[in-house]
Amino acid sequence: MLEAAMIWNEPNNKSHWDPEVDPGWGRFAEMAILAAQAIRAENASLPRVLGGISPIDPGFLANMQARCVLEHMDVLAVHGFPLDWNLWQIDEWPHKLAQIRAHHDKPLWVTEVGVSSFGAEEVQAWGVDRTAELLIGRTPRVYWYSLYDLPSAWEATTRHREAEGSSYYRHFYMGLLREDGSPKAALERFACHAPRLGVCQWFHFEDHR
Repeated sequence: MLEAAMIWNEPNNKSHWDPEVDPGWGRFAEMAILAAQAIRAENASLPRVLGGISPIDPGFLANMQARCVLEHMDVLAVHGFPLDWNLWQIDEWPHKLAQIRAHHDKPLWVTEVGVSSFGAEEVQAWGVDRTAELLIGRTPRVYWYSLYDLPSAWEATTRHREAEGSSYYRHFYMGLLREDGSPKAALERFACHAPRLGVCQWFHFEDHR
């Protein structure tokens, strides 16, 4: 069952949209509006979600508002990984949501949040519980990223790959399940919070999983 349509993913992340090609996100804005209009033409009741922003930047949404993108969206979304990549602490989640809500009254979803097991599985398990405590009840939808670890033979979608050091390799340890499908300690903790805590899982074309 299709419950919503998300337009792009992390449009303000340089790994997913090239600001050198489109420095003001003008082309992105045009594309997003056209996509939103096409979705509305096919299904008038399907919520249109602006791709989760990462970093959580009110300035980017102000740009999208100025370019008339937000009037074509029904839901805004954010992504956050404070224990792995973001320059803020996990307990700042309520403040991060408040920063967006101070300027926008549309529903706000957290469509990707996660903690890697790169350092220790116990850290990830703790991260599931703390994330649930901080976000469930503060936003209508929260999705844990991800179910599966990224296969080690694949590449993560980043600009500099291995040159990023441990920041790059953390991409391969975000799952509740290891690459071989075996469960990590965090899976049991996740089960305690489901279905209030959902799962975000990206699949490639012809993904073997």
